Amino acid sequence: MRALRRFTVRAALPEPLTPLSQLVMNLRWSWHPETRDLFETLDPDLWQRCGGDPVKVLGEVSAERLAQLAKDRKFLRRLQDAVDDLEEYLATPRWYQSLGDEAPAGIAYFSAEFGITEVLPQYSGGLGILAGDHLKAASDLGVPLIGLGLLYRAGYFAQGLSADGWQLEHYPSLDPHGLPLKLLRQADGSAVVINVPLPEGRTLFAHVWRAQVGRVSLLLLDSDIEENAPAERVVTDRLYGGDEDHRLRQEMLLGIGGVRAVRAYCGLTGTPVPEVFHANEGHAGFQGIERIRELTEAHSLSFPEALQAVRAGTVFTTHTPVPAGIDRFPKALIERYFAGFGVPLHELLALGAEDDPTKFNMAHMGLRLGQRANGVSRLHGHVSRGMFSDLWPGFDESDVPIGSITNGVHAPTWTARELVEMGTQSSAQGDPVEVDGDVHFDGVDKIPSADLWSIRRTLRARLVEEVRRRIRDTALSRGATEAEVGWTAKAFDPDVLTIGFARRVPSYKRLTLMLRDPERLRALLLDPERPIQLIIAGKSHPADDGGKQLIQEMVTFADDPEIRHRIAFLPGYDIGMARYLYWGCDVWLNNPLRPLEACGTSGMKAALNGGLNLSIRDGWWDEWFDGQNGWAIPTADGVIDADRRDEVEARAIYDLLSNQVVPRFYESGRDGIPTRWVEMVRHTLRETGPKVLATRMVRDYVQALYVPSAGSARAMAVDGYGPAREEASWRSHLLHNWSSVRVAHVEATGAGAPEIGSTLDLRAEVELPGLATSDVEVQAAYGRVDDSDGLHDVTTVPMAHEHTDGSRHWFTATLPLERTGAFGYTVRVLPHSERMADPAELGVVTSA
Repeated sequence: MRALRRFTVRAALPEPLTPLSQLVMNLRWSWHPETRDLFETLDPDLWQRCGGDPVKVLGEVSAERLAQLAKDRKFLRRLQDAVDDLEEYLATPRWYQSLGDEAPAGIAYFSAEFGITEVLPQYSGGLGILAGDHLKAASDLGVPLIGLGLLYRAGYFAQGLSADGWQLEHYPSLDPHGLPLKLLRQADGSAVVINVPLPEGRTLFAHVWRAQVGRVSLLLLDSDIEENAPAERVVTDRLYGGDEDHRLRQEMLLGIGGVRAVRAYCGLTGTPVPEVFHANEGHAGFQGIERIRELTEAHSLSFPEALQAVRAGTVFTTHTPVPAGIDRFPKALIERYFAGFGVPLHELLALGAEDDPTKFNMAHMGLRLGQRANGVSRLHGHVSRGMFSDLWPGFDESDVPIGSITNGVHAPTWTARELVEMGTQSSAQGDPVEVDGDVHFDGVDKIPSADLWSIRRTLRARLVEEVRRRIRDTALSRGATEAEVGWTAKAFDPDVLTIGFARRVPSYKRLTLMLRDPERLRALLLDPERPIQLIIAGKSHPADDGGKQLIQEMVTFADDPEIRHRIAFLPGYDIGMARYLYWGCDVWLNNPLRPLEACGTSGMKAALNGGLNLSIRDGWWDEWFDGQNGWAIPTADGVIDADRRDEVEARAIYDLLSNQVVPRFYESGRDGIPTRWVEMVRHTLRETGPKVLATRMVRDYVQALYVPSAGSARAMAVDGYGPAREEASWRSHLLHNWSSVRVAHVEATGAGAPEIGSTLDLRAEVELPGLATSDVEVQAAYGRVDDSDGLHDVTTVPMAHEHTDGSRHWFTATLPLERTGAFGYTVRVLPHSERMADPAELGVVTSA
């Protein structure tokens, strides 16, 4: 018999213990060790059984134990100290409060998934973990962020393995009342209900749950409510589940419902209304359409006018390195769902237009709705400019207006407590690390090598104990008997070089590349003097049988009794497991197909714990590998044959392990310390640690994107959105006349033979029928030229207006000749408006 519904009954707290509710409902406990210690004190055994979930602990702790603690003066003092510390954290001005009035009063951050803690399983992988770390770092910095997402009643999925190693999915039902969430309510106590219109006169309703992430509120929309018909109740059933129709309704609820939720939340709480809207991937694109609809109804703006106002305050981040990773819906489905929404369908469809006229592209809409856009590492920015270059025809890839901000990770969440207490994240002067400015981890230089090596051994031993527990449980779940799992008690070794590999399992991440030469891998695992041990984890999307097959191949290899004590695939990869891996692994392995890894933040978390990376130079590692923080796996770029490329790169991994990684780990002096290895660990903690911080990342977003976006949004909104109306009119006029813009003639004069240190004078005649010189910027572009007359290492300078004769205009510039060799130049004309963030924004250019 199955229960119709489930809910959680919590113990009634004695009055002296009521502050525990305040602590448990703020997810700061997930990264604050002292608060976690306090919860563990409630019942240490129960804390372990509940997996460190304080909500569960409070739901199961006995009334007798609570009564005992209510009279424990020492515990009550600790409780008050924890509450005081939280309140001080929430109230004290931080870095953001020093920025002044230019900084936006509020920022809305939309994401399809958020990985805050394993207790709130609303994430599938790196995108969600990144979003969670973004919120936590924003809280630490005092950034007035509001997160917007969906509350999936079955999360992503819980992973298991069959007897033959095939991935099994289980979808546990989540009770919001048993999670650290509060229902958003009206002043009269009734639940706030958000609605989103659907076809055939139907409506999708949702409640709004609030998770408090330090200083940041995360609003999660839940469609499993009585107001909905059965088909609508399951919209928020699973993350990344269902067919196209189901996914579209999820993304409409996230975008449209998210805007309506944040409006309701701000109205009820007095929180400043967001000035900047940040869409974390294309899933959240419809937030821009809802804001356009708001402006057309409230201020009588046309769609193009409202679009200018919305674009000014919108930031779009792409995490996708391949077109196959982009959400694309049938155009007919968009027409069906938005036919009566309140915006012109042809205008909406144009935002998502792509080469295939039957498809609506969510990433294209995100880029057209966001005046500012970025990839998530320097290399990914380059890849994104190439991938989306068709949206800016006539521009070189380097001119495509997509920048990059390299991801970061939240150090308090991912760093082992022992390392922090040892001083690996402090300055040499012993001052505490502040998030308010540049961070230096040179305090690690004061730690003796013996202590650093000892703590790494301690963390490795802790990982080994966790792995033994998990492989035993996994064996039993796959059908083994108690008599058959005794070997797990001595599996793995706290003194053996430990390598970790854990991530999602799409094909491009190449889970099984390490199995390319099974015998060579066996030899490394079983070396009698210098063995390695491998811990592998990861989930394949439920619909990806190819990924599941890779997992099965890995599990089958690891099941071999001869090597199973040295290699294991652990099902159930989540935040809780990940911490042990990041803390205890000596080497973090990453071998994607370059350049298909957008960033790869798992290696950053390992680095914060002194783990050395062994990685293809992709994502963040391409940017911050320095020769002392790990090893770069050579890539076979240009090799077309995928099988041949895998062969070459797998051999490179084996060679690095055999010739560099393994010898360095085991080369110990008389004191038993591998000095060169420990120095690489020290270097990684000191030099790489500060770069990979999420606080660095969020500061970059604030300074490069949020503050400028707020300024643009404010400028568009003055005088009843007068500037937005003017900009839309100007753009329409300019684009109508652009086809007649022409560079008619360019002439160059110089002083004698061109030589370094001399100059070149350019004069260009430009025809601008219907336009004024103030509508354009004429640029001279110059640089190195190749045999096909292609320009490289290009520098651009604006050309000065000289004089006008009717629709013909002359412009001049002087170019310095600063390097020897082949030199070339050209002249181009770009739109110009003070309200544009980038001259390529309109996607039009005319060149000589």
